[in-house]
Amino acid sequence: MSVSMRDLDPAFQGAGQKAGIEVWRIENFKPVPIPQSSYGKFFTGDSYVILKTIALKSGALRHDIHYWLGKDTSQDEAGAAALKTVELDAALGGRAVQYREVQGHETERFLSYFKPCIIPQEGGTASGFKHVESEEHKIRMFTCQGKHVVHVKEVSFARSSLNHDDIFILDTANKIFQFNGSNSSIQERAKALEVVQHIKDTYHDGKCDIATVEDGKLMSDAETGEFWGFFGGFAPLPRKTATEDTKTADAIPTQLFCCEKGQAEPVAADSLTKELLDTNKCYLLDCGPEIYVWMGRSTSLDERKAASGAAEEYLRSQDRLKSHIIRVIENFETVTFRSKFDSWPQSAEVAVSEDGRGKVAALLKRQGVNVRGLLKAAPANKEEPQPYIDCTGILQVWRVNGQDKILLPVPDQSKFYSGECYIFQYNYPGEDQDECLIGTWFGKQSVEEERNSATSQANKMIESLKFMAAQLQVYEGSEPILFFAIFQSFLVLKGGLSDGYKNFISGKELPDDTYKEDEIALFRVQGSGPENMQAIQVEAVASSLNSSYCYIMHSGSLVFSWIGNLTTPEVQELVERQLDVIKPNMQSKLQKEGSESEQFWEILGGKSEYPSQKIARDAESDPHLFSCTFLKGDLKVTEIYNFNQDDLMTEDIFILDCHSSIFVWVGQQVDQKLKAQALVIGEKFVKHDFLLEKLSLQTPIYIIMEGSEPQFFTRFFTWDSTKSAMHGNSFQRKLSILKNGGRPTLTNKPKRRTPVAHVGRSTVAAEKPQQRSRSVSFSPDRVRVRGRSPAFNALASTFENANARNLSTPPPQGRKPYPKSDSSSVASRSTAISSLTATFEQPPREPLMPRSIKPRPKSPPKSDSNSKENTMSSKMEALTIQEDVKENEVEDEEGLTLYPYDRLITASTDPAADIDVTKRETYLSSAEFREKFGMTKEAFYKLPKWKQNKLKMALQLF
Repeated sequence: MSVSMRDLDPAFQGAGQKAGIEVWRIENFKPVPIPQSSYGKFFTGDSYVILKTIALKSGALRHDIHYWLGKDTSQDEAGAAALKTVELDAALGGRAVQYREVQGHETERFLSYFKPCIIPQEGGTASGFKHVESEEHKIRMFTCQGKHVVHVKEVSFARSSLNHDDIFILDTANKIFQFNGSNSSIQERAKALEVVQHIKDTYHDGKCDIATVEDGKLMSDAETGEFWGFFGGFAPLPRKTATEDTKTADAIPTQLFCCEKGQAEPVAADSLTKELLDTNKCYLLDCGPEIYVWMGRSTSLDERKAASGAAEEYLRSQDRLKSHIIRVIENFETVTFRSKFDSWPQSAEVAVSEDGRGKVAALLKRQGVNVRGLLKAAPANKEEPQPYIDCTGILQVWRVNGQDKILLPVPDQSKFYSGECYIFQYNYPGEDQDECLIGTWFGKQSVEEERNSATSQANKMIESLKFMAAQLQVYEGSEPILFFAIFQSFLVLKGGLSDGYKNFISGKELPDDTYKEDEIALFRVQGSGPENMQAIQVEAVASSLNSSYCYIMHSGSLVFSWIGNLTTPEVQELVERQLDVIKPNMQSKLQKEGSESEQFWEILGGKSEYPSQKIARDAESDPHLFSCTFLKGDLKVTEIYNFNQDDLMTEDIFILDCHSSIFVWVGQQVDQKLKAQALVIGEKFVKHDFLLEKLSLQTPIYIIMEGSEPQFFTRFFTWDSTKSAMHGNSFQRKLSILKNGGRPTLTNKPKRRTPVAHVGRSTVAAEKPQQRSRSVSFSPDRVRVRGRSPAFNALASTFENANARNLSTPPPQGRKPYPKSDSSSVASRSTAISSLTATFEQPPREPLMPRSIKPRPKSPPKSDSNSKENTMSSKMEALTIQEDVKENEVEDEEGLTLYPYDRLITASTDPAADIDVTKRETYLSSAEFREKFGMTKEAFYKLPKWKQNKLKMALQLF
């Protein structure tokens, strides 16, 4: 589509360059930008153009354009708004979805921009009306409808306006009443309270009383009597009758029209397929409540405007002016539009020419407009995804054998077979309480019977924990980064040991290819560092190689390490670490790609072609939130736009779709039988693929229970844990917040801390809140839970063979759980988890390892009245050990005794006493640190942890 200067309105120059909302009002048929302070304030006599710009994870900008028509706006101005919307889309490169919004019938997407609601005011500029300025408060009444966003409509202040089905708000001079119809839902009542808060803040400066009235309670309290007093006393309400507003066009069959010279002509077809749409034309698709305008990529701006006008005229001829018009561009169709067709090819993302956007950008640049946002999308974020979980917890793993589960010894916890199913339980310190994650892992060769057994047994473990644990279902090859972070060094072997697997291969007369140490085996090594590395056994043939990976191969007493030409030094380092797991105490023969020995190829059966592209894994996409209804095995979902924590209603189940993972959130008020179906709901969601995003059937599924939300879920929200800790239903919670001045009333659950570092939970800290340090209370039970911590490595290194590789990674170790948190409720919850998990097999207790004790700086003197408490605090502070310095943190030198370098190294003849051996480098002076490391301490602690350890190893400080 070509764009010329005359097609661009000056008001749209520079629009859509950053995320947010922009609004223009149509004045004299021209768009005029309105100030941000007036966003959400609409006048019934005006027409508006609204642009929503969203910054996607990929770095690209997505645009949605809406034009809103007040009930008193003129037909000419409504037409001008429609045409200006097409022009704005052209200025943005011709790929935005465009929505027609009619007052009182807005889409949920549009209303989500202006939460909690919009309440149009009488008057307008373009229509010639004057804005109504209220001198004294006038009693008004509104009706509220909607569970997720609220449609607010002003109705007559009369008893006849009330009914049993809806929520009504009566706004008087000194008090706002919310009347809850007896047939309204709890969720609708809760959402209406947000409107009450909005009216209170907007029209009463936050200074008026709030009252709620329940339909059917008659005159049971003073506020109810006061409410009915405005209507002359109580009287029975009439039944709600169908009005024009409630009538829909659902019965109208879907029909396709082709736009020719501004006229809509029917398209004769037995079924709707994408092949009916010509890229050189525009089409109308009448779906009843919505009219879609499809615009081919090759159509001109004038043809698109003509199609838009044809859609408006079509609605007028049908007397359906309140239906939505949604305009979509070829290759950028919405999911809903595509779902209307019987056949729509599932193709990859279409590469669209940037010609249109480039031409517009060039024109604007000549006028001195900043066009950085129009030229091209920002590059995608290539950073390694984060696990968002504390990796120092206690891990237990069971292998499933038929209907039984066998607890694995600690050295075998990270060694899985592809023909097996496993259950794991991971207890770890959360942001404000101890957390628990129970998961299942299904190997690619595992049998269905044992998958069902693993799921059933995991569900029983969840139920025994009173649904306080999170749940995860994982398939081999689709593991999330969180899973790898928990296991750290993960090994997948071919074959299996269970009776189910052996019976399966026997019944199919298949050879048993279960891994054997003395036979030929080839492993692909992958990962990003020592805390995320995997070795996956693949077929021992040359075609299994890939230039983007490193491999380990062994055959009898021979061990080879193969380095792909496209691998990085970091990945090559992982080969050494994985050799310690697969073939410890054996030296390998290095094989660089292109320089392999004949013996290497002979073992693999000869040379052959192999790929060089890295194996693609599903990336995390922008999250979508859905509300779920699950009845008799039928799952229905409703997407919630621009979601936040308040959209999670305790009576419902919600699904957060991130493409690479699915989170099923279950509210506390959900029926117990439905809670048990949470995993089934997640599986049905994945199978249905509501967003048509080609979801893998093996997508990881998390089950998250309200009140126990872990950080790897809450990171998608601006989260306040006090809200999920409140008691009662959604309406009762919102009412409590409203009457408490907009603040949740605290229950027995502490507010989540900002996730920086996981710190100690001493009882002293509970008695007197203070700034927490990165220390951990000293206790016989208080040790790093995972054996692969730097502390473990440092201590274990003193016992290593001098000839052994210094990159050894000790196997995972099971330890006692952390002591309980300082909150009484958290303590009771943790005690419950501990007592309930005691019914399962526990790993043998590992002997404690010595930790160096480091004195803390002396506290400033305090008053005599607190001397006893201060004495206790001082004693506790003297018995602390410093936790590992986390990435991006710098250890404060204040209070530390500095030592010269030669007294800090592991081979020192005069070692420094009373130091933390896990952080020897912190005792160096700043000058000597810079001399040895070639950087400041601040720069050093910004490096990844594995790189810090590597530098420390080279300097004998690790």
